[in-house]
Amino acid sequence: MRRWIWFLLFVILGIGLGLLYGWVINPVKYVDTTPAKLRSDYQTDYILMVAEAYQAEGDLDLAARRLAVMGDSPPAEIVRQAMIIAAQINYADSDQELLSQLASALQTWVPASAGAQP
Repeated sequence: MRRWIWFLLFVILGIGLGLLYGWVINPVKYVDTTPAKLRSDYQTDYILMVAEAYQAEGDLDLAARRLAVMGDSPPAEIVRQAMIIAAQINYADSDQELLSQLASALQTWVPASAGAQP
């Protein structure tokens, strides 16, 4: 019986020291990460924030640059995927409408540099 007590004591001590090391002494530090590394629901939140900023500012080029950190897909496709996830997790209708407005605007968007070619 005494052997089990020592075993459990050392297991608990090991877990405690592991947590202390991992959470206090040397925690993980995230550096230079992008919203593309987030979970899909948080990515959708980020895209909704871009849509809200677009509604307030009206700058489609800036919105597209903000969406560019989400990956190599076209901005309209990124917003379309966010709309699907927003519908699945029951975003408010007003939020879904903001995403829809941004997606509609991006359908006809031409990057500013593309129109300036001679």
